[in-house]
Amino acid sequence: MTTRLRLINTTQLAKYLPILDWGRTYDRSTLTNDLVAALIVTIMLIPQSLAYALLAGLPPEIGLYASMLPIILYAIFGTSRALAVGPVAVVSLLTVAAVSKIAVPGTSEYIAAAITLAFLSGLILLALGVFRLGFLANFLSHPVIAGFITATGIIIAASQLKNILGIDANGHTLPDLIRSLAHNLSQVNWVTAVIGVLAMGFLFWVRKGLLHLLVGLGLAPRIAGIVAKAGPVAAIVVTTLIVWFFDLAERGVQVVGDVPKGLPPLTMPSFSIDMWSNLIGAAVLISVIGFVESVSVAQTLAAKKRQRIDPDQELIGLGAANLGASFTGGFPVTGGFSRSVVNYDAGADTPAAGAYTAIGLAGASLFLTPFIFHLPKATLAATIIVAVLSLVDFSILKKTWRHSKADFAAVAATMSITLLMGVELGVTAGVVVSILIHLYKTSRPHMAIVGQVPNTEHYRNFLRHHVITDPKILTIRIDESLYFANTRVLEDRIYYEVAKQPELQHVVLMCSAVNTIDMSALESLEAINERLKAGGVTFHFSEVKGPVMDQLSATGFLEVLSGEVFLSQHDAQTTLWVGSGL
Repeated sequence: MTTRLRLINTTQLAKYLPILDWGRTYDRSTLTNDLVAALIVTIMLIPQSLAYALLAGLPPEIGLYASMLPIILYAIFGTSRALAVGPVAVVSLLTVAAVSKIAVPGTSEYIAAAITLAFLSGLILLALGVFRLGFLANFLSHPVIAGFITATGIIIAASQLKNILGIDANGHTLPDLIRSLAHNLSQVNWVTAVIGVLAMGFLFWVRKGLLHLLVGLGLAPRIAGIVAKAGPVAAIVVTTLIVWFFDLAERGVQVVGDVPKGLPPLTMPSFSIDMWSNLIGAAVLISVIGFVESVSVAQTLAAKKRQRIDPDQELIGLGAANLGASFTGGFPVTGGFSRSVVNYDAGADTPAAGAYTAIGLAGASLFLTPFIFHLPKATLAATIIVAVLSLVDFSILKKTWRHSKADFAAVAATMSITLLMGVELGVTAGVVVSILIHLYKTSRPHMAIVGQVPNTEHYRNFLRHHVITDPKILTIRIDESLYFANTRVLEDRIYYEVAKQPELQHVVLMCSAVNTIDMSALESLEAINERLKAGGVTFHFSEVKGPVMDQLSATGFLEVLSGEVFLSQHDAQTTLWVGSGL
């Protein structure tokens, strides 16, 4: 009995601490796979962490700090065995857009605000997970997310052109960036430009051509893919050596400079009410965007190994990661697509691979930072540009235009407002437009007058099929749940059809697509029932679902209904047909 209770308690605890689940079966083979994956991801993460910190307007070492404790905490609380947590491009852009409004990039106030933003994001994610509110992220449709990521990818790439060219440029929207770049174009540092363009060209070739070259040379496809993904390390090493050997910093080439050695410091977020009020909107946005991106990646990778992802527990894992970032000098983090794919391809079996990656990054922070001094910012900018342009997908416009003009409108609104007015307004507009379009579509639901397909028990739209109808029986199928926004349309349609058919005796509302009926809709149905009854027409229902039937029964509507509720449309048709004397 005691053993059984202990087992139950362990199982329940493992629900909130997934490490207790996969940790029980951890063996030497799994350890080897995780260590190999960690080594590869560590090599990839060093340049990415530095680059995304600079993108967020922060010192480069903060990128390393944000990639240590957050990964370990996610390994404890997260459910994905392949997701690699850390700084990502989109969240970095959202961070600089939010924090730069209240402080100057690079200042201690700016760093404090970024740390506070991570803390707020962690609290929001944790609260959503504890109260199991992960479903709220469903309000961000895939087309909106795709449009937002495409637009932010363009903005990020444009914002990094200043580092490629060695000029000053500022702005959080595409027009502002273009104007700033054009204004300072005469100040181009040509040495920087050569380094940046060559590095970017090399990285594009690595992404597109190196894999095929390595496979052609006889390397195994899996190993070749991993080597190709680690290509940015070669660009960093070569350009750093060139800048150091030729002392190009003296010729105006901007370098990373001194990066403090050591482990992340213990930090505290600000508890200023003013700062919280300025950052809370951005924190909500970062939390939702980060969660949606992470879960999408995690579910994709988990499906390949038939593993399960718990979205609510993912919220807790990401919340813990962001809280960890805020107490160790970091900024908001989430699951990254590229590093997670590399982690998966490298053979990571458990989240422990992430913890080993954190140890590797700690070693890099202790011993490798002196070698980063001469790293040109142009190379990091090239790394960012190549990474984000892979996220740009204009095909979503074509796909949505063909599939649904409403989805196209949401995507177009998200992309255009993000590019022209900023990332926060862009995603907000996308969500609002999506909800408004949904309300519009459901407020004008498709309704069909149906009849019997000859020699069958099937009933279809008389405009699309050859069907049998009875002038004394009108069957209307409504293809939407009934709620306050569409009940008036239903009323008008029924009254219109009844007025056209003076011989009509029965109206049947076919409810096969109705999943719920709200109070406004119920009142409309009562009004329809009374008006038809007064006109000598009986009101019936068919194919009512169980939960909807429960709603109607609980309100007493069925007691005043002039007609019947039929199990199927065929039952209604045959019963009323006989009753009509045919």
